[in-house]
Amino acid sequence: MTDLPGRRPPPLSDKQPSFRDQIENLAHLGRLIAQIWRTSPWLTSASFALRIIAAFQPVAVLYAAKLIVDEVVRLSGLPAPGPELIDWWNAGLLNNIVLFLLLELALVLANDLLSRATGLVDSILSELHSNQVSVELMEHAARLDLWHFESAEYQDRLERARRQAAGRNALLSQMFGQAQDILTVATLAAGLFVYAPWLILLLPLSFIPSIWGESKFNTMAYMMSRWRTPERRELEYLRHIGASAETAKEVKLFGLGDYLIARFKKLANQIFVENRRVAILRASWGTVFAAIASLAYYAAYGFIVWRTIAGEFTLGDLAFLSGSFLRLNGLFQKILLGFTQIAGQSMYLDDLFSFLEIEPTVLAPADAKAFPAPIRHSIAFENVGFRYPESDNWVVRNLSFTLAAGETLALVGENGAGKTTIVKLLTRLYDPSEGRITIDGIDLRDMDPRDIHTHVGVIFQDFIRYSFSARDNIGVGRIEARDDQDRIDIAAEQSLADGVIAKLPKGYDQQLGRLFKQGRDLSGGEWQKVAIARAYMRDAELIILDEPTAALDANAEAEVFARFKGLATNKTAMIISHRFSTVRMADRILVLENGAILEAGSHEELIAKGGRYAELFDLQAAGYR
Repeated sequence: MTDLPGRRPPPLSDKQPSFRDQIENLAHLGRLIAQIWRTSPWLTSASFALRIIAAFQPVAVLYAAKLIVDEVVRLSGLPAPGPELIDWWNAGLLNNIVLFLLLELALVLANDLLSRATGLVDSILSELHSNQVSVELMEHAARLDLWHFESAEYQDRLERARRQAAGRNALLSQMFGQAQDILTVATLAAGLFVYAPWLILLLPLSFIPSIWGESKFNTMAYMMSRWRTPERRELEYLRHIGASAETAKEVKLFGLGDYLIARFKKLANQIFVENRRVAILRASWGTVFAAIASLAYYAAYGFIVWRTIAGEFTLGDLAFLSGSFLRLNGLFQKILLGFTQIAGQSMYLDDLFSFLEIEPTVLAPADAKAFPAPIRHSIAFENVGFRYPESDNWVVRNLSFTLAAGETLALVGENGAGKTTIVKLLTRLYDPSEGRITIDGIDLRDMDPRDIHTHVGVIFQDFIRYSFSARDNIGVGRIEARDDQDRIDIAAEQSLADGVIAKLPKGYDQQLGRLFKQGRDLSGGEWQKVAIARAYMRDAELIILDEPTAALDANAEAEVFARFKGLATNKTAMIISHRFSTVRMADRILVLENGAILEAGSHEELIAKGGRYAELFDLQAAGYR
């Protein structure tokens, strides 16, 4: 079988993207627009339509202002029909100026209405899109392999993708605004071209330096963010352990507060210094580029003033041309700077879409076979070898054993012996690097992982303490049956969690944990009983308990396993534990060392053999004497 590392997507490059790379990243904008359209076709269409209408408003306002100025100049050259306003009105001389003023007022009011409507549509669309991206990110993460989440590199990728899911919403308005500004530029440029076409040639002098600077600094900011992803994750980690309920006791008892604060400050300051340097460079060069733009504008403005003095332009033309050039100058810079910013943003989008392109390697075959229910014969490991991605060390190698249907098998061994890895392979969280695992002769790789998980109940030592109600904490064991109270009651009774829940003020409706208001936290042993109830809730053909009683006292442990032994009748079970009082209840015990089976047999057989198991048993027993 091909080893997993060979099937991994290539790692992200830490080199600064070339100009070609930045252009290629613009393809992500098409994916973003498609994503926005999927979010809400109606709102997306409304946003475009409103902007198209608004794009023609600036030139219309400027032209209305030109008409007003020219009409004022015309009227000021006429003999007055009388000293009062009513005299001018009765003479019919104010009809045009009133009409032009009303036109400009209507355009201004329409602009305000369009602006507010566009802002409303964009804000709703932005929130919906943020939710849509988060859902797609969660859906994709749920498809990925476990090893993706155990890899530091992919944790960095996930962190960057999460940030983009929440932080790219401003790009929606920016992209739509670009389309509006381009239409506005086209209308203004058409008017300017009619009067003084060569003035348009001055515009590049104002915006090209700014474009170059923005492009350079956008790339610098992006690479700074990318290079510092591990440090930012560490900052979040320090924030968490420095101010969370789970770590509060140890932080206080060990006096870690000052150490954590100092470490956070040092790391945060390193990132701050780098960001400050980029910000200062951007601001300094931005000032120079703005001065160039201003010089270009006033050169054009001076030319228009002279042409007006020379009588070639009317005062209305002066107002229209100067206003048009000023707006064009600003819009050209805004558009081209917007393009560079969007290009910069597209680099960030690459963080999101490149994560969404990562494909799982543990896949369901096209013609998946059903999980044997019930298991009639056995589960078999046949010369199984496995090494984790990014590692050359074999965790298990040439591992062969069988777990008969209805048998309870215990795995014993020191930390790192491969016990939990066997569970991950058996539940197809990983595929073997070599060899195969079968259930009633069917290779696990021929089954859908989701089907396998449906028929296997697993409780790990590091189970999740969900900040849900007690009912939901058990119901997650068979999520489609979470509303089946009878099933939840039975599972709680079997795991002895019913006694824990009976003490809660709101019973099954009690919020557990301290994360939310009115939550009630449980002791470690109580949480463990709730977690074990999830395995019973699943009512699976195969039950796996990985250190299931680590937080229970000796009496509670004996009671839980006496109950488990009775309930596991006709069930196939695997137990991992360091407590020999637990494993001795198993039908058969495998002693693992360095990923290989050292000894196998019942408790009595292994004690009689006097080997490694007997040695470990005596060492543990001595602690109770």
